[in-house]
Amino acid sequence: MQMISIDYILECMKNEKNYFGDLWETCLNNKKRFNRSKLKEILKKMEVLGHIKKHGYKNDAYYVRNYHHSLEENIGFINNIMFSYESKIKTSLKKLENKKIFLDISKDLNSFKFSKYTKTEYAILLENMASMFELASSILWSKENTDDLELKKELKNCFKEINEFMDETNQKLLEGRKTQERILLQRDFSNRIPKSGHLKI
Repeated sequence: MQMISIDYILECMKNEKNYFGDLWETCLNNKKRFNRSKLKEILKKMEVLGHIKKHGYKNDAYYVRNYHHSLEENIGFINNIMFSYESKIKTSLKKLENKKIFLDISKDLNSFKFSKYTKTEYAILLENMASMFELASSILWSKENTDDLELKKELKNCFKEINEFMDETNQKLLEGRKTQERILLQRDFSNRIPKSGHLKI
């Protein structure tokens, strides 16, 4: 996985209407162009997190930097995303509670001993945890890039809530696990944590 700076992607959006083709030519990845599908994935994540907004359809689609019009709208948007990810993580945990994957995890998560359904649920859990980590990274970026003291305070509370939820989730996953199981679980989770103000692609 690669770290992508939220700042850098936004800096590439200097026009009123930023078309995908133009962004693909100007946003560079280590002095080379992004793979087109990877750039689309980055833009999609930026849109989900509320940093940009897509207008139009297919070849006529363009992106604009998106700013919420009020404190309430901004925090409401973040709270909705947090609730969505929390619900998905709780659902995946419940489905995996009695699955063999947590008994034999030390053998290998890619082992054919696990059913396709169980591996899929574990992948969904990791995906939603990664999304929550990215939301936390995005919140830190927003907190550092605003002069609104009230917004800073609210963003700090959102970040604290995410930390508490992820700590509880981590505790549930690791409780009663053997050393090897803990190592593999923590490796999978830590590999998905981006630096502040970054996405992991």
